[in-house]
Amino acid sequence: MFVSVVVRPEAEAEAEGRRVVAALKAARIPHERFASAAEARGEVLVVVGDNAFLLATLRERAPDIPVLGVGSAGFGVLMEVTVSEFEANVKRLRSGDFWVEPVDRMRCVVGEREYAALNEAAVVSAQAGQFVRYSLWIDDELVWRDRGDGVIVATPTGSTAYALSAGGPIVLARARVFSCVPICSGDDHHPLVVTQEARVSVTDVTATSGVDMVLDGRERVRIGRNEVIRIARHDVPARFVRFGEKRYTRILGKLKREGEPSPILGEAPPSARFVLKLLEFEGPLTQQEMIRESGLSPRTIRNAVTFLLSQGFLTKEPSLRDARQDVYTLR
Repeated sequence: MFVSVVVRPEAEAEAEGRRVVAALKAARIPHERFASAAEARGEVLVVVGDNAFLLATLRERAPDIPVLGVGSAGFGVLMEVTVSEFEANVKRLRSGDFWVEPVDRMRCVVGEREYAALNEAAVVSAQAGQFVRYSLWIDDELVWRDRGDGVIVATPTGSTAYALSAGGPIVLARARVFSCVPICSGDDHHPLVVTQEARVSVTDVTATSGVDMVLDGRERVRIGRNEVIRIARHDVPARFVRFGEKRYTRILGKLKREGEPSPILGEAPPSARFVLKLLEFEGPLTQQEMIRESGLSPRTIRNAVTFLLSQGFLTKEPSLRDARQDVYTLR
């Protein structure tokens, strides 16, 4: 057993990373910390940080090593254990008392280009504040033609991320389906769920400044006017180390715990829930950064932030880089 460790480059994660390395050393498990996941080797890759860092790590290399997500309490549904839980379970790594869960990814093909995503592919305007027009096809049948802020196609794992904030359903991990979720549909279309064996295509994409496909909230791919986005289940799944046996109550329990302090959030507009997830994945942002990352209009972001501030979900502080802007942080 050899364990590789990568740590999010941030003060709190660094402290947690030192605790993880100390626990591995105390358990006499051969290990090494690497600056990049591309350098990792061995039987397990421990990722210390949050959802965003884990997704970024998965984009650095093929999923040939099972990943164990370690984060602070409440740092997202993708993390398997907190640092304290890792310290309590580290001997189970040495003895092999864990199991590896394959988790479906999606393959996105645009022309000759091919991409992979664990959570979702979001088709949005390249510049905020503009309508996106597109057509959604399932098995070569036109399902709808829409105008709005875009559309999200999500895996079961991604159904609890941006897609949930945009009004999509929670899909349990073993269901081999995609969720197709319109973002602020101008034609009142509703989310739908299709089997992963279906052929999902997004065509006729237009916006004044162009259209991007955003993969897992990280990678932006420019989509030409006549290009077609084709989405299917990836042949190679991601692999995650699990200590517990429960699959369904695990994810639902995490979502419930994250949602417990927020009874008002159930009545919030979808854009406010979307912004909350964006801040959870990306960390503190200005409104301009929210607009750029989400593809939503300035008015939509402004209204969402105003609501979240009024309900006490966010704090606001002047930006150290630009005194004309404020930085918003989750409480």
